Amino acid sequence: MTTPRFLLAVGTKKGLWLATSEDRKTWTVAEPQFLMQEIPSVAIDTRGGRTRLLVGVRSEHFGPTVVHSDDLGATWTEPEQGSVVFPEGTEAAVERIWQIQPDSEDRPEVVWVGAEPISVWKSTDGGATFELNRALWEHPDRDRWAPGAGGAAVHTIVPDAEDPEQVHVAISAGGVYRSTDAGASWTARNHGISAYFLPDPSPEVGQCVHKIAADSEGRLYAQNHRGVYRSDDRGDTWVSIADGLPADFGFVMLTHPRRSGTAWVVPLVSDWERVAPGGRLAVHRTDDAGESWRSLDTGLAEPDWNTVLRDAASVDTAEPVGVYFGTRGGSVYASADEGEAFQEVIAHLPDVLCVRAAELTAPPAGAAHDAGQGT
Repeated sequence: MTTPRFLLAVGTKKGLWLATSEDRKTWTVAEPQFLMQEIPSVAIDTRGGRTRLLVGVRSEHFGPTVVHSDDLGATWTEPEQGSVVFPEGTEAAVERIWQIQPDSEDRPEVVWVGAEPISVWKSTDGGATFELNRALWEHPDRDRWAPGAGGAAVHTIVPDAEDPEQVHVAISAGGVYRSTDAGASWTARNHGISAYFLPDPSPEVGQCVHKIAADSEGRLYAQNHRGVYRSDDRGDTWVSIADGLPADFGFVMLTHPRRSGTAWVVPLVSDWERVAPGGRLAVHRTDDAGESWRSLDTGLAEPDWNTVLRDAASVDTAEPVGVYFGTRGGSVYASADEGEAFQEVIAHLPDVLCVRAAELTAPPAGAAHDAGQGT
């Protein structure tokens, strides 16, 4: 089997689409998999000399789980008893897998999952099985967390590339939490983030964070319900970097894998008008850690009133970095030059929930056991 150079995975409300390319300009789109099942999360794990595709599948009949493929989706593997299952005594059931996040290159078997209800899970076998993080599940702040519009979930996990003990999570609606002991304990880290629409405009707990990301030097960025922020001290304090943007509402936050200070957002008018300002969908990029922003819309449809959801955008690690996103109108766009120009890769899909892209350097590890999940 010949491995393509680039892989693009698109999870939608009604299935998974995979596209491959040699140059990020011409794409070959395969037939959909898991058709009529919701795909809220995807990860492409290229660590440890292999390519593993991890997919969060939500079936109305079988429920949610994580399946994986080591042959670019030709076959899929899942434990017979499921991969993400609450222990006995918790009296809880997983509703949706919101995030699948491989850890650093130095920890190739570690994969994190964020789920609904609000919970964090960790795998030490490459994403085959996951164990509930009890410290967050039993956190004393839990009774102050509330569902966001999409549900009560851990939707973002950011492991620290340098420090294996440190990891940040984003909870909707709870805020940013940090662990400095590999998940044994968690502390809210939202100082400086404004929630002027709440009775307490500066709550440490209960913030509605939409997405966080870390740049190559560990600086954190956050897109909140209202507000765009940066933290230079790993979440201890946050400062606004929304000046220069057409709006401070949105869901997307991306960072450059190698160049510190570069980040991308996709602004929407407001929480009351979740559309692109003036119907002009655009990606905005900063190259100076939020001191200034550029609007990038070359190649994008106009007008376009669609929303881009928090995980429906990603970057790859090529040079220059590729930027990808999908809309609730079913269009998927790709840029091979950090957002300077986009092209439509796929159109007329169901609602796009998640997008992931990767440059592949390793051949498939061989056919996995077919669990009957794929098509």
